[in-house]
Amino acid sequence: MNGEHRTRWPDVAALDETRTGAAPLVSGDEERLRERLAAAVDAADAPDAVFALSRHGHRIVHSGGHRTAATGREELRYEIGSASKTFTGLLLAELIRSGTLTGGEPASAFLAPGRATHTDGITLTHLITHTSGLPALPRDFLPRALPAWRTRPYARYPAERVVEAFLRARPRHRAGSRWHYSNFGVAVLGHALAAATGTSWEDLVTARVLDPLALHATALRAGSPDTDAVGYTKDGRTLVAAFDPGGFQAAGAVRAAPHDLLTFLEAHLEPAGSALSDALAAVRVPVLRRGLGHRHTHTLTWFRHPTDGGPMYFHSGATLGQQAFLGFRPDTGTALAAVCTRRFRSGDPFVATAYALLAGDEAEGEL
Repeated sequence: MNGEHRTRWPDVAALDETRTGAAPLVSGDEERLRERLAAAVDAADAPDAVFALSRHGHRIVHSGGHRTAATGREELRYEIGSASKTFTGLLLAELIRSGTLTGGEPASAFLAPGRATHTDGITLTHLITHTSGLPALPRDFLPRALPAWRTRPYARYPAERVVEAFLRARPRHRAGSRWHYSNFGVAVLGHALAAATGTSWEDLVTARVLDPLALHATALRAGSPDTDAVGYTKDGRTLVAAFDPGGFQAAGAVRAAPHDLLTFLEAHLEPAGSALSDALAAVRVPVLRRGLGHRHTHTLTWFRHPTDGGPMYFHSGATLGQQAFLGFRPDTGTALAAVCTRRFRSGDPFVATAYALLAGDEAEGEL
């Protein structure tokens, strides 16, 4: 996901959308899917792993792991890391839909009205689409986080420091000219939305996203071991403290149970039936292309890749002890939420396995 490329704002009408519809599950299909989910859980090789799939609203969930679980794994909330950005992006889309914002406002106008900065040209939309010109993290993040690098690095960088780092930043590129994945940018967006509305990011997400979609097993702060999955280091044996995002809440604070994640994704599959119908439809629209031959397409919130039947949308995420993958395919009516409790390691199969599972037959050999 990292890297810098010039962006091209495409003719949306020229891009493919859903072209076919997969038939509902029959018994043989369901058995094959259960086998693939079981294989995916095994491939994750984690203390806990859950792969939850929905096909036309019919859900299949498989969980497992090498830890003895006292509570059902599918009932726990998992840290989804950067996949939290899909919640923040949907929040922005809903604020635009409601007329509260346009998305074209400079973030600095809300964070420091009247103060001249080098970031004055960076809009709310630039921040969510990673085209702000900001780096992945603030320039002084590493020295501040280093003393707690293996435990709570983000906790050492609170909200006020994120905002001040933004106001002092000198962007590498003109806003809107290049794509560069930025946790910093989405974190700033969360604070800008809070300042623009006079409401905290947590309260905004709860009122505008979680409550309308009935996501009652989703939280924005850590809970107890009875409700939240516990993460592990790369060895899969050493416990990790619950993730504290510090001032980066909008970029990585969400934790949710697998069934809630499926509910979230199913709403994207069928926007018309949701309380957030217009916003959900908006975050499926491609807004930029990047990379060699402009092969990589993005919406306001999702990475978007082509398949033989139509596009698939996805976003992955990771914290110091957990990983997540969220994705959906309108052409097959499929949504996939996958989570595990082991920190990403070299050659880690988790994301590739989840991606292949969602891609379906075209990537079946990768499982």
